[in-house]
Amino acid sequence: MKTIYSKNLCFFTLFVCVLHFSQNVKITGRVSYKNKGISAVDVTLKDTYDGATTNKEGFFTFETSEKGNHTLIFSHTKYIGSEKNITISDQDLNINIDLKEQVNEIDAVVITAGSIEASDKNRSAIISPLDVYTTAGSDAQISSYLTYLPGVQKVGETEGLFIRGGTGTEAKIFMDGSLVNNYFSNSVPGIAGRDRLNTSLFKGNVFSSGGYSALYGQALSGALMLESVDFPDQSSYDFGVSPIFLNVALQRVNDDKTFSFGASAGYSNLKLMQEVFNFNTDFNEAPSGFNGDFNFRIKTKSGGVLKYYGMFNTDAMGVKTPGLDPDSQYSLVKLRGKNTFHNLSFRQKLGRYLLNVGSSYSFNRSDLNFSTQTDEVQSVPTRLLNDGNYLNFKTVLERKMNRISAVRGGFELNYANEELSIEDVNKGYRDLISSAFVETDLGFSNRFSAKIGARAEYSSYLKESNFAPRFALAYRLAKDWTTSFAYGIFYQNPESRYINSAAQLDFQQSQHYIFQVQKTAEGRSLRLEAFYKKYNDLIKVQNIANIPGQYQPVQTAVNNNGDGYAKGAELFWRDKKTIKNIDYWVSYSYLDSERDFMNYPMPLKPGFASQHTLSVVAKRFFPEMKFQTNLSFNYAKGRPYYDIISDNGENIIRNEGSLKDFSSLNLSFNYLPNIGKKDAKAFTVLVLSVSNVLGRKNIYGYNFSSDGNFRSAIVPPVNTFVFVGMFISFGVDKTEDAINNNL
Repeated sequence: MKTIYSKNLCFFTLFVCVLHFSQNVKITGRVSYKNKGISAVDVTLKDTYDGATTNKEGFFTFETSEKGNHTLIFSHTKYIGSEKNITISDQDLNINIDLKEQVNEIDAVVITAGSIEASDKNRSAIISPLDVYTTAGSDAQISSYLTYLPGVQKVGETEGLFIRGGTGTEAKIFMDGSLVNNYFSNSVPGIAGRDRLNTSLFKGNVFSSGGYSALYGQALSGALMLESVDFPDQSSYDFGVSPIFLNVALQRVNDDKTFSFGASAGYSNLKLMQEVFNFNTDFNEAPSGFNGDFNFRIKTKSGGVLKYYGMFNTDAMGVKTPGLDPDSQYSLVKLRGKNTFHNLSFRQKLGRYLLNVGSSYSFNRSDLNFSTQTDEVQSVPTRLLNDGNYLNFKTVLERKMNRISAVRGGFELNYANEELSIEDVNKGYRDLISSAFVETDLGFSNRFSAKIGARAEYSSYLKESNFAPRFALAYRLAKDWTTSFAYGIFYQNPESRYINSAAQLDFQQSQHYIFQVQKTAEGRSLRLEAFYKKYNDLIKVQNIANIPGQYQPVQTAVNNNGDGYAKGAELFWRDKKTIKNIDYWVSYSYLDSERDFMNYPMPLKPGFASQHTLSVVAKRFFPEMKFQTNLSFNYAKGRPYYDIISDNGENIIRNEGSLKDFSSLNLSFNYLPNIGKKDAKAFTVLVLSVSNVLGRKNIYGYNFSSDGNFRSAIVPPVNTFVFVGMFISFGVDKTEDAINNNL
């Protein structure tokens, strides 16, 4: 018996030794990408439970009792999986392997030089409707909101986006890819027009302060691309009321969200506020206007989306200012304006292709009457009437090559027909700009990508053509750090209002060089950007006439001999994480610009360009109090001003200087009474907004008398403005948007 036990014990010991010996086969190795170890790679022996995970240097080790031919599997979410056939015997194995990067849309670096984006894919809340509405001093206008971002100058005396040393007309605005002509309302000299399109129409917006896509043209400085909402969440009825306007709207959508339509109407009048506040501007007829719009959206059975938006509005105002010349006690200007805009777009996927077709039409009438008044005797008005019809058509076909690469191309037609009359002088302007473009996105890896494109245009009026190459590169320096570079050539027709002679003109041109470094982490972003712009073939003009009561002379283009440059650096920092319930950002821009254009007799710093601008915005939510407050501050170093006249056919500077520095502190308070009520049937917002709280007397420029001995300041219509309003939406509780989109 003892012998049997001894034999069994020896056999068991031998079995354990053999088993132990078979388990001692060790498999080690290193997983790398471009000679750098990759951590968190799963290494497994196929059809077994044996395996390991690589450490931060990319090394792995595990033991197995398997023998023979097997397959070793390497897997990681950011790299293409790989398999390696191995033979396991009695010897330890060392396996090294290089993986290829898994290229995908989520991890791929995005080119951001010159642009700030907000869309469904990039929820940074920059230029989102709610961000615009809840920024004090923006007046619910996208254009005003952009002055709190890098690169945009605060120019209060006229409308437009003044970007990096460019004029307000050198930036263009697009809706669903189509050009929006006359985006701003009609106005009188010295008072800026307002945005015509409702901010809430748009779900995603891309603002480019330079180096923008080849899909867009006719802009020397930048572009704002607005993307309208596809379908509303549900049917709703909206009502807004304040001392200066009344607005009602409805939006209906079917249960399947395949069809929706909506309409709105509003009326505004500044008369009541003029009675309450001490206005700088003497409105002998308070600014007023009527607006209405209609929209519909249709989703086709094949997944396409057809969208239409149409609007109509009127403008009216009268301004009375003290005269500067002895023969006029007062200068009077009266405005009557009309505008209509229609936009139709269609988007359809065709396999790996995406088709976008869009068109827009607009009509604008600006009817200005200028006169003077002395001892209650008014001169015969001088009428300046401008009618414009504009048509845009654009087709873009895009094909995906892989997850982050694509190629797109198309063509665009822009037609303009304008009639300008001053007294008995009539001028017609007609032009058809035909354009073709192609562009490709190239994703070489998650770290490196490029965008290469070109655009060609032909103007029937100028009888000239151009070719504009553009490209951009982006590289990820580290996990949260990226760098981008963009270069492009851009062309733009001369403004039609200066074409009053038979001068042979050509396209104006600019070249952009932009370098950016950006860090983006959860809740925080930092952008540092440097740029250089070179201007060529800018328009030079001569003064040809003066209109009574208007201190801006009528001018005519004479040649394309103008040029200039703009260079600078910008910083943007936004933080939504450090302090609970507080979202703030800081924007700073430095600009060095000089131009020899228009009626400038020599290269000068433009009168619309400030060397230093600073903006600070802070928003604070109090969820338990159903309350939000926000603050904004604008500062701009004083801009130069010039009094330039024509003397014997030569332009000379009669007076010049620098304005005092501009600053404005603004406050806004929003009360959201339905926070926390998930079953609320009505969402209400009460708004109190105070612009220029400290009442600083800012100056935008000067008008000069005909002899240059007297001047009057161009100032805001009112130093401090208070807005009180109530907005009610029946059917949609937007509380979650108010919180989630801002915090």
